[in-house]
Amino acid sequence: MVYYLFKYLHATFQWPGTGLFKYISFRAAMATLSSFTIIFLLGQRFIDVLSKKKITESNRPLGFNEAKQKTDTPTIGGILIILATVVPTLLFSKWHNIYIILLLTTTIWMGLVGFLDDYIKVFKKQKNGLNGWIKLLGQVILGLIVGTTLYFHKNVVIRALPITPDQTATIPSEQVIPPIYNDIKSTKTTIPFLKGNELDYAKITACLLGNTNYTSIIYMLVVIFIIAAVSNGSNLTDGLDGLAASTSVIVGTTLAILAYLSGHIIFAQYLNIMYIPNLGELTIFCCAFVGSCMGFLWYNAYPAQIFMGDTGSLTIGAVIAVVAVCIRKELMIPMLCGIFLIENLSVILQTSYFKFTKKRYGVGKRIFKMAPLHHHYQKLGWHESKIVTRFFIISLLLAIATLVTLKVR
Repeated sequence: MVYYLFKYLHATFQWPGTGLFKYISFRAAMATLSSFTIIFLLGQRFIDVLSKKKITESNRPLGFNEAKQKTDTPTIGGILIILATVVPTLLFSKWHNIYIILLLTTTIWMGLVGFLDDYIKVFKKQKNGLNGWIKLLGQVILGLIVGTTLYFHKNVVIRALPITPDQTATIPSEQVIPPIYNDIKSTKTTIPFLKGNELDYAKITACLLGNTNYTSIIYMLVVIFIIAAVSNGSNLTDGLDGLAASTSVIVGTTLAILAYLSGHIIFAQYLNIMYIPNLGELTIFCCAFVGSCMGFLWYNAYPAQIFMGDTGSLTIGAVIAVVAVCIRKELMIPMLCGIFLIENLSVILQTSYFKFTKKRYGVGKRIFKMAPLHHHYQKLGWHESKIVTRFFIISLLLAIATLVTLKVR
């Protein structure tokens, strides 16, 4: 909205400062500040309303004193994250951009699924919330929407850029206009660490099935799996004050950098990475997302004044997954979202080992004292703040390692 207004003012009246809005970097910065400000200003009022309406966390029998103290803490704070992400994106981005449309759809859709889960927990007093299969169905539907759009939409393309010797020495000036190449539809994605770092889903389909007729199906199955895995990983990570929000700030910032580089023809050519036309606009959404997570962390840091609930945690995971797929860096998710991954694995390993030992020995055994992994460390006597801080440091190191892969090749 603001972008189109200032574009008109600049073209019509040439007012000083209006030209700034044509730069993605400026609009991304404004989106970050705006999203943080929205939550900072509305947060306490929202918390007071939730407390008054008794929309609070019910006591979960986890065996920790901290869990008992968190009873009656307002929940469904994910609504704030969604609001503070969507509004600045609408204000500062180009609405017609397919990637922006796709991420707004993701945010709203998964927000609705998470809200339904929280609604059942809070208002229906059913502690298990929405049936797991219905959650999965929501993730599958989103995966089909995202996969179909990315596979078939005419504006989702890549552009091959050759590297010349003089471009490997330094970053060219932004005034240098590179040659124009044909944009092509492709199912290529990025493989980290390798110099020839592109993997084509069409080639995988050809190897497995002997032809490429089912590439779209393979691609959609991959997208569905990624969305479900990261969304559930984020959901499991949201168990300590500030843990999901703080790690999401790191992951979101890294994705914003990757989106900007992949959507900038000069930097993409310099780094020898896949250039994706129209992708740069996604940086604005990512920065709004980061700002909203930072704003929420202001109130969610220990001791939390509000919880995001599944409304926030499922949405955060889905957003991260879809952004990664859009920028064709989904194979970097295990590294970048390492915290989500280990939380997921800890639950899978714990459950599988317990069932295996119970079937074989008659008594179920556990690998961890409790799953997800952050509860294991609580059982060891670690303070909640120490766990969150150390997980945050690990997340930061993983993000740095992810960015380093751009040059390791």
